[in-house]
Amino acid sequence: MQPTSLTEETIKHQYTLLCASHEKFLKKFGVKLPKLQDTEGNFTKDALVLVYLSLGYPKTKPVSKTELTHFIRSFYPDTPDVQQARHLGAQSGWWIVAGGRDNIVASLRRGWYQLHTLEKPYPSFHLGHRITETANWALLKKQYGFRCATCGSEEGEPHLHWPATKTKIQIAHKDPNKPLVAGNIIPQCQKCNRADRNRWVYDDKGRVIKLADANFVRNFDTMVRWKIYKILCREFRDKNPHKNEREIFE
Repeated sequence: MQPTSLTEETIKHQYTLLCASHEKFLKKFGVKLPKLQDTEGNFTKDALVLVYLSLGYPKTKPVSKTELTHFIRSFYPDTPDVQQARHLGAQSGWWIVAGGRDNIVASLRRGWYQLHTLEKPYPSFHLGHRITETANWALLKKQYGFRCATCGSEEGEPHLHWPATKTKIQIAHKDPNKPLVAGNIIPQCQKCNRADRNRWVYDDKGRVIKLADANFVRNFDTMVRWKIYKILCREFRDKNPHKNEREIFE
């Protein structure tokens, strides 16, 4: 598909619409609005990609990376490959759906993108991107965009996976083996917090990084437990499990 040719006037008009939506809906979540032009008056790549994806909003169309690259090359001929669509979503907070990833809002092929909405931030986007260690619950929820760190469901809205249930955001442990204090707190919905309360250790993005309760491996199927057993045998092959733990791990 050939990229749409946009005049300078069209680009500036579309960017004005983006600015209005950003100010009304997205700024409060820390979504980053790219500058339209650099110091030399050239359109920035981020702004061009966002403008292109937002054409026809709210009825946007899926756009391939190839199409975006061709469009950007009309301004920057030496551009090898456009990565801005992905960065504008996860890093800057614009809700751009990427094909080939697990998502529930659009069915896209790998290498395709579509702007989903200008009224809500990207579900896993965290205000300011970097999460500070804070015990201020109201501030922490705001940093996470009032969403569950694990599934992305928004507080007060229908749950993404249980649409008939209103999402409630709760204080949850990152590591249930440690106290519920600053640095060990993430916001989770009632579903994620209830189901996995003591099983897993999470990172700042609500992703599972390890087991919190070793006994939970008993729930794994036989093949998985056998693989775990072989790994542990290789690591601790000369260790006696009945010895003092301090002696084993020195």
